[in-house]
Formats: sequence, C-alpha cells, structure tokens
Amino acid sequence: MQQESVTAKNVNLTNCDREQIHIPNSIQPHGILFVLAPEDLTILQVSKNIRSVLGYNPEDILNQPLANFLAASEISSIQKCLTEDFDHVNPLKISFSTQEQIQYFDGIIHSYDGLVILELEPTQETEYVNFIKFYNLVNSCVAKLQNTISLLDTCNVIVNEVRKLTGFERVMVYRFNDDGSGNVIAESKTDKIIPYLGLRYPATDIPLPARKLYVNNWLRIISNVNYEPIEITPTLNPLTHKVVDLSFSSLRSVSPIHLEYLKNMGVTASMSISIIRNKQLWGLIACHDSRPQHVSYEVRTACEFLGKILSAELLEKQDNEELDYKIRIQNIPKYFIESIAQNNNFIDALVQEEEKLLDIVSAAGVVICDNDDLISIGKVPEKSEIKNILNWLEYQTEDNIYYTNSLPTLYPQAKQYKKIASGLLALTISKIRRNYILWFRPEVIQTVNWGGNPVKQVENLPDGEVRIHPRKSFELWQETVKNSALPWKKCEIEVVAELRSAIISIVLSKADELARVNLELERSNDELDSFAYIASHDLKEPLRGIHNYSSFLMEDYAEVLDEEGISKLQTLIRLTQRMEDLIDSLLHFSRLGRVDLSLENNDLNEILDGAIDVIKMSNAEDSIEISVPRKLPKVNCDRIQINELLTNLISNAIKYNKNDRKQVEIGFLDTPEELDPNLQQKIQLQNQVVLYVKDNGIGIPQKHHENVFRIFKRLYGKKQYGGGTGAGLTIAKKIVERHGGEIWLKSEVGVGTTFYLSLPV
Repeated sequence: MQQESVTAKNVNLTNCDREQIHIPNSIQPHGILFVLAPEDLTILQVSKNIRSVLGYNPEDILNQPLANFLAASEISSIQKCLTEDFDHVNPLKISFSTQEQIQYFDGIIHSYDGLVILELEPTQETEYVNFIKFYNLVNSCVAKLQNTISLLDTCNVIVNEVRKLTGFERVMVYRFNDDGSGNVIAESKTDKIIPYLGLRYPATDIPLPARKLYVNNWLRIISNVNYEPIEITPTLNPLTHKVVDLSFSSLRSVSPIHLEYLKNMGVTASMSISIIRNKQLWGLIACHDSRPQHVSYEVRTACEFLGKILSAELLEKQDNEELDYKIRIQNIPKYFIESIAQNNNFIDALVQEEEKLLDIVSAAGVVICDNDDLISIGKVPEKSEIKNILNWLEYQTEDNIYYTNSLPTLYPQAKQYKKIASGLLALTISKIRRNYILWFRPEVIQTVNWGGNPVKQVENLPDGEVRIHPRKSFELWQETVKNSALPWKKCEIEVVAELRSAIISIVLSKADELARVNLELERSNDELDSFAYIASHDLKEPLRGIHNYSSFLMEDYAEVLDEEGISKLQTLIRLTQRMEDLIDSLLHFSRLGRVDLSLENNDLNEILDGAIDVIKMSNAEDSIEISVPRKLPKVNCDRIQINELLTNLISNAIKYNKNDRKQVEIGFLDTPEELDPNLQQKIQLQNQVVLYVKDNGIGIPQKHHENVFRIFKRLYGKKQYGGGTGAGLTIAKKIVERHGGEIWLKSEVGVGTTFYLSLPV
C-alpha cells in the first residue's frame, strides 16, 4: 500500500521522519520568492506577499518576463549567475522601483529541478559587501581557530565568535551520536538563560528529512517562529505540474512540528549552521534567541564560512585526539600478519599473541571460533552461550563485521552475562568454515543528562487518533543507562577490517600455493603410476626368461651339475618367483591409480558375504569366527575394489593370528566421537561412515603403525605368517583414499588390531 504524503497539514511526531519538508509550498515572510522559467526568466510562480512588499498583485506579474520589472543590468547579472557556481555568486543587489520608493534587496538565486528560483530579502545595503568587510568579519575567528589544539577548544571558539557576529542569546555546538541522538558539547550564552551544555537530545528532535537537508544547506534561519507561512501561487508549477522543490531555498517554510518544538523551548528565532565531515552531518552550530532576530545575508555568509572552516578542522582535531591510540592499534595487525604468514594455521598465529588480540580493540575478552572449537582469552561468556551468540549472529547481517555496545538490548539472553559482555564486536573470517573472532566489553553503567524527558507526551483525540507532542520541558532530566559498554571507535572497526583482509589475503595466497603444489604432485603421481605400470610390465619379460633358462639348465644339465650347482639354480628360480610376485603386486598397485572407479550405491553386506565365502574356503583347516554384529549400511563405492579391500583386511586378521580360535569382527561406528576432532569434522562434512575390522591377532607395535602402509614393507620374515609381498595394506590404503576416505588403526601387541576406514554413504 502506498504511504500518504506527509506535509505541513498532516504531520505529527508519529510520521515526522517522512515529512516532505522540501516541498512546503510556502515561505517565511521576511522575503519574497519568484519561480522562473530557465529560458527567458518568465515568472511562473510567486509568493503571495508580493503585494505587501512590492505593491503588485500576483496575477499582475505571473507569466510576465522578469525583465519587465528589473533593470537590464540586473537581468544580465542574474543570467550570468545561472552559469556559475551558486555559492560564489550570491547575493546579488536587486532594486525594485515602486510608486513610493526604490527598495533594495539581497537577491539569492539558484536553479534546481529544471527551474530558476529567485529569493529577495530586504536590505539597507545598496552595494555588495566588499572583501575587506568580509575579511574583518571572519579573520579574528579564523586566527583563533588556528591556535586551538583540541576539538573542544575549537568548538568553544566557534560558539563565542558566532555569537559575537550574530547577537543571538545562545550559540551551541550540537554533535550527533551514532544512534541519531545529539549532545551539546560547547555553548556560549547570556547569563540569564539556563545552560544546555552537556545535555543529550533524542534522535526524534531532528528527524531524518531535516538531517538530509542540513547536508544540502549549510545554513538555515528562522527569524520568528510565530510567523504566518506565505503560500506560493499557483500551487503547481506550470512547467513541471508539481509543487516546487525548495530544498536549497533560504526562505523555505519550516515544519510546524519544529516550530512547536522551538516555542516549547522558549525560542523565537533560530539559526543553524551545518558541520559536515566526509559528506556526513557531524553536528550543528545552533543559535537561539527569545526575541525575533533577522541576520543579514553578509553575516550569514560569514557564519557559513566559519562552519566550513570548523568542518575542515574537525578532520585534523578529532584525528589528533585519537592519534596516539590509533597509531598504537594500527601497528598491532603487523605482528599478526607476520605470524600468520609463518604459520600453517592462522588460528595458531592469533592465539600466540593473546594480549595483542585483546589490545587491538581494547577488549576485556575474545573468543576465536574454528568450527566447533572455541578458544577463549580473558573474560567471556560460557561456551554454550558463545555458540548461541554465533547462531544469532548469522541472521543479523550479511556484513563481515558486526558490532554493538548494547548486546542485551538486541539479544535479551545476553542480560545474564552483561557484566562481561554488554559490548560485542564480531569479525567473520569464513561462514562456511565457521571461523569467527568475537571481542567482548563489560557493562559500564552511565548517567545520561537529557534536555528534558525524551519520552514524548501522548494526546488521545476525540476521533480516536493519537497525537504525540514535542516535549515542553528542556530542563535537566537524568537517566541511568545500563546494559551498555563503551562504544567501539571507528578506528577500532577499521583495524579489525584490516586484520580480516590480511588473514584472507594470506590464507588465499597459501591456498593458491597449496593448489599449485597439489597440481604438481598430481602430475608427479600420474607419471609415477605410468612409470610403475610400464616398468613392472616390461620387467616381467626378462624375468620370465631368467626363470625359464634356469629351469632348462636344471633339466638339460642335471647330470653335469653337482649338488651345489643345482641348489644355486633352485635358489635363482625361487628368487625370480618372488620377484615376479613383487612385480605383480606393483603392477596391480599402479593399475589402481589408472583405472576409473565404477561408483554405485552398493550393499556392503552382499560384498562382505562374497569375501567371507572365499576366505573361509581358502582357510578351511583353521578355526575362524567372523562376526557382523549388525547389518552394514550402503555405501557409494566401486564394488570390485571394496571387495578386494575387505578381503585384504580380513585375510590379514586371520593370517597374523596365533590363537587356536581366530576371531574377526566387521562393523561400523554410530558416531565418530571417539575419533580425532579434525578427522571427525572431515568425516561429518563429507557424509561418510566409519567401518572397522577388528581381530584378536598378534597386534602391531605402535612404532610400526605408519610403516605397515608402505609398499613391500613386512614386519616379519619372508616365511613367517605365510609370507607375502607386503603390498596388501598399501593397496588397501590406495583403495580407501581413491574413494575419498581415510584408513588408520589401533592396536595392542598380544591383544589384537582394529583397522578403521571411512567411506562415502
């Protein structure tokens, strides 16, 4: 549903943040306004007070060229002004000849929205203000500003000098806070009025539309709050068919809510000069008087100039106040950058510098989150609460940095630990890997001095509507503020952002290097696989020849050879047979890396049944008990290779077993909680199941747990435990890794061994 336009006729405190104060279609009565066509300066609209000021009826001058009423030189000046910068051409000296006398005006002209707007304010000056006069108006103040050191000193000079220039009873510097509220940080006043210095005012005192216009207009004046608005006629502009936009008008009429607010303060005249830093409204130089007060355009120009000087000084003065602190914290990321670059894990690098990690934002506690691992430093909430905060943070913002100095207000659960965590600054490194850094600040109970009770007065109208009034008292009203920490400084947020950029940059750089190494390793592995295949394949031919010729020698020269010669030939034949077994194992191992996997959703129980049948037939004389406690899950695998894998592991369990009754158990884990945390996380992320093959065999000493997976590595003699080439577990490891899993073991000598392997579900 489209919202109703909020204008002076229907505005109230419930909708003043949407009031269209730039199109009031009226002006203040201390001047007159013309809306002109840009091509020929035809008068399209005019303020209705033209009769009382110049003696013309609106209908007498509408649709007439402005040249009919002004001298040619003045028209020429206006046309020239329209080609130049608005700030550098005003005011023009305009004279109107009426039947009684010649009247002089300050002419203020600008073009906007395809129209030319000319405003005339009566003046006694008949000539332009000369440079010397303007210089004298501002020179003393500028010299004093240059000699100030702190921001507060600068603001105190400004309020005193502006009050001298304008004659207002009170001049204040009003600074906006991050939440839109404001504080009076400097004040110059007469003795008879109560001070406002140090008081705070709510954000609703200066609604958003007003703040936007303060950025566009450096100076705003209300000569008398009791004025009757002067309408502009006709209401709609003949060219645009819209109400004329007065965003840059000096005479623009003011919101009735603002006028009521000023009256409640006892203010009759006011003037505001914008203080702008980095194109944002930082504050205002606010001037108040209990009497009507009109300030000449020359003096207003001088005040506006001083406002711009103060705005420029802000950058230096405010930065200087925090310079030492900024320099100190800006140097901290350098330590982390160097440490992170030298460590494989940036988490380890952060933890090594605990104090610096706290000092970087002057926090009392910090938590580093790496998936489900939480590393705490200083005073922080419990781990369960940290996890809840992380879950809450995911829905707060898409930005990488989130901060608040009043966490309990936004997240009520935080009231339980507000004494240590009322302030939160959260840095997201990676949402996917759940890498976060959370800084905490404790609660600081403060007393805030408000300029009157900030809660608005509510009136129930007869028609059932509710009207909220501006407050009427502006005397000291104190509030105790809880659930808040010291606010995070802008420089602290910037340093945290810099730290994140450095971490991301280094991690990405290492990832690129790792990818390059992996690519090179993959290429080398491919070459090794090819070499192993070719070498083992080609070696079989001469080896077979050696074996055959040795057999021929024994058959053809048996009568010539003595017993020692025959023994040596038998040894040669036995060695060639063993070498052929080794080559066959190597050839099979190399083929595993060359043959594509045929992945399907296979029932492990069927594969296992086939493997057990073959094993039992091969070991018919042994007493073997193979148990499967419960039905195994289905896995995504190559059926042939997994059959070989299970056959290898079960065969080894039987082979390396001296017990009369050899027991083998095949099963899977419900949860991988007993595993190494890093391995547990990897298995969960890749949706894998952990199988095990457990035996009651001889066991494997701890020092050989890695060696058993090396190709041709046997822990026992060639003839012990049935011999073999030592390639079985190497092949098993290759099969598991090709499926994207891991294989490892736990063993106790004399008790037995359990092999674990993970496979995709």
